[in-house]
Amino acid sequence: METKWLEDFVSLAETRSFSRSAQLRHVTQPAFSRRIQALEAWAGMDLVDRSSYPTRLTPAGETLLAQSIEILANLQATRNMLRSHQATGADMIEFAVPHSLAFSFFPHWLMELRKQLDPFKCRLNAANVHDAVLQLSEGHCDLLLAYHHASQPLQLDPERYEMLSLGHDTLAAFARPDPDGQALFRLPGHPGQKIPFLAYAEGAYLARLVEIIVKEAGVPLHLDALYETDMAEGLKAMAMEGHGLAFLPASSVKRELRARRLVPAAPPGAFELQVALRIYRERPEHKKRPKPAATALWDFLAARQPA
Repeated sequence: METKWLEDFVSLAETRSFSRSAQLRHVTQPAFSRRIQALEAWAGMDLVDRSSYPTRLTPAGETLLAQSIEILANLQATRNMLRSHQATGADMIEFAVPHSLAFSFFPHWLMELRKQLDPFKCRLNAANVHDAVLQLSEGHCDLLLAYHHASQPLQLDPERYEMLSLGHDTLAAFARPDPDGQALFRLPGHPGQKIPFLAYAEGAYLARLVEIIVKEAGVPLHLDALYETDMAEGLKAMAMEGHGLAFLPASSVKRELRARRLVPAAPPGAFELQVALRIYRERPEHKKRPKPAATALWDFLAARQPA
């Protein structure tokens, strides 16, 4: 039995919707349903009454819900207690970073910081957006890096958390070039020959941003989704092999564009979305043991913010 099954179950009890909980947990609905079924198999009985809508729990599910909340709270309290006794790592800055930034933006950004600051130790915890935010809210990291778009804000209370801007990125369409250097697949496509589309898994943060691009395109985008994953690096690898078109952060394809392994798959400025890059932390008055190294880094970044 995995603790994430209990977290899924508690989310389902709160939302009373498989689709909404799958979105909040940043997994596809089929994957979310399989995890609930796995929990039911472990329990040996039905926990969810699937004959009703909105979804409701069975009597056994109600019993497990109360226990799940207590179990998860106890696990969190135990982890916090253990961390309070941890002497080593007190000077280690813990970053929570979504996969899409962990492989592209973060290494270069860190190198630039180390040219300007005294050496500091850090640990990268790469995760999906939901889990990265959870790491910050549960006190498992010092700093969170994430994309931001006004239509998809992170659910972080501004009274408790503060943020700084690190710049901007652009989500745009890319594809492998043909022998003439032109994109194998190019937007917007046409009804008679749809474009093979490499998509983000339903519920992924970048998937919701791609939905905005499609809705605001002004013309129909003729896309045929034939592959999906929740990781931008996975889509990039498929696009370089010529499997289809993918929407990728521009920061993640700089080398591939220089090497002509990928090329833009749309006219300049079309079918793209600008997103902000932000860093978040828990406000010092709320954090029990702020690390001096993390505080120094934050102060350095704050001093560089535009007036």
